[in-house]
Amino acid sequence: MHKTGYYFHPLFRKHEMGAGHPECPERLDAINDWLLATGVLDALHQVQAPPAPISDLELAHGRMHIAAIRGLTDGLREEIDAGGPTHAQIDPDTSLNVHTWDAALCAAGAALAATDAVMAGELENAFCAVRPPGHHACHDKAMGFCFFNNVAIAARYALERHGLHRVAIIDFDVHHGNGTEDIVAGDPRILMASFFQHPFYPHGGAQSDAANLVNVPLPAYSKGDAVRAVVQDHWLPRLEAFAPEMVFISAGFDAHREDEMGQMGLVEADYAWMTEQIKAVAQRHAKGRIVSCLEGGYHLDALARSVAAHVRVLADV
Repeated sequence: MHKTGYYFHPLFRKHEMGAGHPECPERLDAINDWLLATGVLDALHQVQAPPAPISDLELAHGRMHIAAIRGLTDGLREEIDAGGPTHAQIDPDTSLNVHTWDAALCAAGAALAATDAVMAGELENAFCAVRPPGHHACHDKAMGFCFFNNVAIAARYALERHGLHRVAIIDFDVHHGNGTEDIVAGDPRILMASFFQHPFYPHGGAQSDAANLVNVPLPAYSKGDAVRAVVQDHWLPRLEAFAPEMVFISAGFDAHREDEMGQMGLVEADYAWMTEQIKAVAQRHAKGRIVSCLEGGYHLDALARSVAAHVRVLADV
């Protein structure tokens, strides 16, 4: 039996934010091609993601925010029919096209379906190869390439729909998961642990003072040894004490030394090591239950290799 799920959807490639944008459909092609070429994909149970119900998006987002994204999409369709622009701009970095709404629903849906499968014991863990990413999406705001917060939605879903009492969110993207923090800060049922380059977009996180946050800022040019120290000295003691019943990962790979989106120095071995530590926590406390969702990672080759390193550990291949 395959114990690691791989969640995908063709719609993830149809969402795009314009020529030359780093958060591009080719990211998923690079990942898929590398997993295929290395044989890792054969070890995974591939699942096409369903769309998330609106009621589940509301576990992490306000109704007005959800309606606004839908309304922008509907308005854009009408503008295109009238010969207008092909994208609606949300901020200088973030725009949507006519496929974004459906892709974003399926990105959140991947995380929810993976949660269901892992909770049912059908899978031990899962990786969701999703676009758009989610960890900058706040309760009431889309930003930073993100529209809905896939991991925060899934974490709340595990608590509310599956009756868990404690879940952890671990974020190793180079950027602070400000949206996740916005949604989960102060919720004692969720422990959020992260490191991130600071000062850097989105310029928060260093003053994360809620009791359930372990967000550790690191200076530019930090390498794997600094990150491993954060994991051992800050994350693991808190995770052990918290004893999560399920672990969610915001898996961004833009802290890789080849990724020009950030200025950190991680390599594939660091991502594999972090995944091993997280997996050990999940096996001790959470029956191995992990759902990982793709966030950043913009150097296509480094992204593909890093995802493979991460997924190899999840799948024991």
